[in-house]
Amino acid sequence: MSSTDGLFELPQPAEQVLGTAPLAARMRPRTLHEVVGQAHLLRPGAPLRRLLEGGTAASVLLYGPPGTGKTTIARLLAAQEARYFVALSALSSGVKELRDVITDARRRRDRQTVLFIDEVHRFSKTQQDALLAAVEDRLVLLVAATTENPSFSVVTPLLSRLLVLQLQSLTADDIREVLRRAVTEERGLNSAVALSTEAEDALVRLSGGDARSALTALEASADGLNDTGGTLIDVPAVERAVAEASVRYDRQGDQHYDVISAFIKSIRGSDPDAALHYLARMLVAGEDPRFIARRLLVHASEDIGLADPTALNAAVAAAQTVQLIGMPEARLALAQATVHLAVAPKSNTIVKAIDAAMSDVRAGLSGDVPAHLRQGRYQGAQELGNAVGYRSPHNNPEGLRQQYLPDPLLGKRYYRPAQR
Repeated sequence: MSSTDGLFELPQPAEQVLGTAPLAARMRPRTLHEVVGQAHLLRPGAPLRRLLEGGTAASVLLYGPPGTGKTTIARLLAAQEARYFVALSALSSGVKELRDVITDARRRRDRQTVLFIDEVHRFSKTQQDALLAAVEDRLVLLVAATTENPSFSVVTPLLSRLLVLQLQSLTADDIREVLRRAVTEERGLNSAVALSTEAEDALVRLSGGDARSALTALEASADGLNDTGGTLIDVPAVERAVAEASVRYDRQGDQHYDVISAFIKSIRGSDPDAALHYLARMLVAGEDPRFIARRLLVHASEDIGLADPTALNAAVAAAQTVQLIGMPEARLALAQATVHLAVAPKSNTIVKAIDAAMSDVRAGLSGDVPAHLRQGRYQGAQELGNAVGYRSPHNNPEGLRQQYLPDPLLGKRYYRPAQR
């Protein structure tokens, strides 16, 4: 008996564990017809549909947010032609476990192995490289799942051997369909409870496009009715079961960069409401407020500059408040600075000016400092011509013009004030 026998085999169907499995597990789609969402991948002729209908066999990488069907798709692929299903998590598996699976797959060549690796982005380069030969030879049909951008988290040799399919968050209508099935179907709640329209709306909103999250909240709401003896899940029942919406935000992953990018671009676009939304997402998810404050400091100079010199002051004050007071009170200073920067006039002339000046310096356009601008407070400076002929503007209130740029840069203009 292989060391992998009994460890990774496809678990019992949901119908056999109705009494113990969570609602999300019981309601996992068993056929292609039951899959909700991902219409762009499941339309006739689309790559994923061909895979699930058995028209082709290829290793795939499923990239998308949690609760969008990555594990379900892997299981449906395994169901094609009665393939052998092995599931590993990159959180708890290493090269040894991968080699055991590959050795076992070689022994069962009469029955192709589907190897599902969840959170493949957490595998090291060495672990990912260990898969290359088995995937290349189709010894295993790899289904890798990740919530991270594979271009940055999966090594190029493995990525080139995979069909990359991007899954999208489920729509509000998709989540409604998932909830209604769960309430009525026998393997779900079997109509033992009813779900009010308002409560359904609340669950849809709380789910954030994550079917698993929606079903977990629905199950918690239904369980809460046991204490009251009721049969109607209303908004208070949902509120008792779910204290706060789960915020999809990984401080080390894509959402970290995507949300801060949207935050800055909303400020740049002078939309304070959108900026406050993204600020709230970061704060609720536990983002380091110092990181947010640093981004505001950069933005104040990068996108506003002298169009509103007080913007940098506001950003500095917010950063100091974060350091001196901390959360949750510092959220107010961050929100104040965010709105200030969002409604401020915008100008990137400072960025253009300093970048152009640095570009010329790097290209060798510098030249000697004009003699009259050099330091002249040392013995012998006058004999060298240093500081000779310099005129201070303070001594010439009527104004004066003299050369400040080196000779090779005479007439060069870096700072060009904007009209707004």
